[in-house]
Parts: sequence; structure tokens; C-alpha cells
Amino acid sequence: MIKLIITDMDGTLLNDQHEIHPDFWEIEESLTNQGIMFSVASGRQFYNLESKFDRIKDRMLFFAENGTHVVYKGKDLYVNPLDKEAAFQFIRKGRELPDTQMVLCGKKSAYIESKDEDFYREINKFYKKIEKVEDLTQVDDTILKVTFCNYNGVEEHTYPHFKDYNEDFKVAIAANIFIDITSKTANKGNAIKGIQKEMNISPEETLVFGDYLNDLEMMQNARYSYAMKNAHPEIVNASQYITAYDNNENGVLRTITDMGLIKQN
Repeated sequence: MIKLIITDMDGTLLNDQHEIHPDFWEIEESLTNQGIMFSVASGRQFYNLESKFDRIKDRMLFFAENGTHVVYKGKDLYVNPLDKEAAFQFIRKGRELPDTQMVLCGKKSAYIESKDEDFYREINKFYKKIEKVEDLTQVDDTILKVTFCNYNGVEEHTYPHFKDYNEDFKVAIAANIFIDITSKTANKGNAIKGIQKEMNISPEETLVFGDYLNDLEMMQNARYSYAMKNAHPEIVNASQYITAYDNNENGVLRTITDMGLIKQN
């Protein structure tokens, strides 16, 4: 029996306009009434996720910032910070790279030093609390991750500059234009594993959906792991199943319905 459903957001639950399908609210209520908890695991900031699910936030689990910050009923269940000096080292390196923008992701807020308004509008989709600062290396906060943005594609243009750090840190391609660096043990999978243990929910009782490389470890901690039809090839290979529909076809909710998890009134 499924007790926990966890889905990625962008490219998975959300369509390409970053919208939640209108059917979501009724389906989530049906799942809740059956004792199935619906949760999201995203590279997005907790405050952004909380605002998107404001009407049901008190019964949802939020795996924010790629699993570095887990919140349930307004309380932190898990925080896995990134060493501050290491984070500042990555910032200094990022400043040397062409066509590269940066976000320093803290527990209290996200921080940028860029004055590019197009970049601000782009990250505003994923972060509700954003502060503009003169120098990211002077930020005083618990650091969760460093995010780099390159509109030319991070897999080719950004990841090669940071791949050698993978021995001591987690360097994850989160989307076509974003790459995240967190502590070595920080990922969605480890966060989910800890919460499963705390809530006495097994991987066999867990259903997950994902599409990109920051979802890789999440797929390894659920018996029912679904790669989206639009997923990166590595996620497809790591998953037990593939959805018949992509994120623009309401793939998550249609799969949940096709699995027979929704009881009709």
C-alpha cells in the first residue's frame, strides 16, 4: 500500500509555465482522506513551495533546496548545510566564468549580487525570498546550496568547471540552465530516507516522480519510481517505470489516477 507520494516540481508536477493543474487539489484531498501523504521534493526554496501550496501546507512534507531543508507543519525536520567557506570559494570561481549568474541559497533567504533584471525575474519563479547584496561572500546565513545559471546550458558550459568537486561535494545538474552544489550527503534521496525512517514508511510504500539529474537518488529510495516521459535519459535508466504522459500532459496526476489510487466519491 502506498503511504507516501513525493514529486519533483519543475518538469514534473508543473507544466512548462510552472503551473499546478487545477485537478491537483481534488486529487490531493482524495489521497489525504485515504491516509496517503502527498509531498514535493524540489530545488526550489521552501518559502516558494509553501506559498504554492498555501491552502494545504499544514499537511504536506516539503523537501526543499534539493533535500537540504525538510519542513513539516512549519517545523524543520532536517537541515543539511553547505560549509560556508566552501560556498564562498564556489562563488569566487563562478565570478570568473562567462555568461554565469549565481544564487547563494540560505535558510533565511536566497541572495544574488547580479543586477541583471532578466536573471532576477527568472529566479523569482523559484525563490520567494530574495535579497540583492553587493558581495555574496559577506552573507551571514546558514548556507544550503550554491546555484549557477547559464542560459547556454549548464551541462556543457558550467558542470565541467565544477565536476572535480564531486569527490567532496554534491554537484547536481538541476535543469538545463541550473546547476546546484550542496554538501556531499545532501540530496533528495538521503532526505527521503531519513524521513521514511522517522515516519515508519518503507521504500515499498513510497511512490516518486522526477525528471532531472537532481532526482537521481530519490529514484533509488522508492519501490515505485516513475521517470517522466520528458525525463533526462539517466533518470529513465534509474527508474522502475516511465509515465505515459509528460509534464505538460498532467503526467503525475494522470499516473496516480491510472494506478487506481484515487477513490471516486
